[in-house]
Amino acid sequence: MGSHLADFILENFPTAEIHGIKRWRSKTENVSHLDGKIKYHECDIKDAHNVYEVIEKSMPDKIFHLAAQSYVPASWDSPAETFTTNVVGQANLFEAVKKFKTGGLDPVILIAGSSEEYGKVLPDELPIKETNPFRPLSPYAVSKTAQDLMGYQYHESYGMKIIRSRAFNHSGPRRGEVFVDSNFAKQVAEIEKGKKEPIIRHGNLEAIRDFTDVRDMVRAYWLATEKCEPGEAYNICSGKGYRIQEILDTLVEMSTNKDIKLEQDPARMRPSDVPVLTGDCQKFTKIIDWKPEIDYLSKTLKDTLDYWRERV
Repeated sequence: MGSHLADFILENFPTAEIHGIKRWRSKTENVSHLDGKIKYHECDIKDAHNVYEVIEKSMPDKIFHLAAQSYVPASWDSPAETFTTNVVGQANLFEAVKKFKTGGLDPVILIAGSSEEYGKVLPDELPIKETNPFRPLSPYAVSKTAQDLMGYQYHESYGMKIIRSRAFNHSGPRRGEVFVDSNFAKQVAEIEKGKKEPIIRHGNLEAIRDFTDVRDMVRAYWLATEKCEPGEAYNICSGKGYRIQEILDTLVEMSTNKDIKLEQDPARMRPSDVPVLTGDCQKFTKIIDWKPEIDYLSKTLKDTLDYWRERV
């Protein structure tokens, strides 16, 4: 997400000064093309003093808070680490901005929430609106709910210009290999190169998710900082649900190998899963002239597969 957002800003606002944080042990392959174009700061968001230093050096006009432990299954294995990174990390960011507010710092802050906050959605509640209750079903979802509510609290308490986005699934090239469609694409690429047997291992294929291309999503994030109301929450989504089975079938059809078989992997099944997450983003689109322009099944999946074909 961060790399695609930087690409968008550089293309559309070439005079913008972009600062990004990274940890010393971070993998940099996805952002190597940005070397010399943006200013990096070594920073662990869990280190409050570290975050204060970055904010003091950069004094930003806009902050896109995208740093998180964002892999749902990992949150089951490491709930405390997920809460620390996502919740304490965001508190460190907000406190740093608050500290320098007296010196004139007053940035627009977009926080990247998630449709996972809604969790257990009842059949008569679809598509999901911002007014739907939170029923989070994973430690990750609980952490994102806390981030969302913290954004509201800091806006109300300190007048900070915080936009609470609730993005539904978004994907594309550079997506981490642990995420469902990217993982399928990598497996297909490995099979094509003869690096693994022609069997794709998968988890729950019945879940339905609302997918948007990451390049459409970063455009929405930028527009949100321009026109959305601070303190408010906004769903950002395509409004269309894709069954995971359909995504996998599409990638298999794109493959040059026509002998691929599917096999369920018990390790990829979650203790509890959300059956359907499809969203309603009319609140967002009434304010902003935005809609997804990139077709997920034909373009996003093809680009993701090609990305892995170049790397495996």
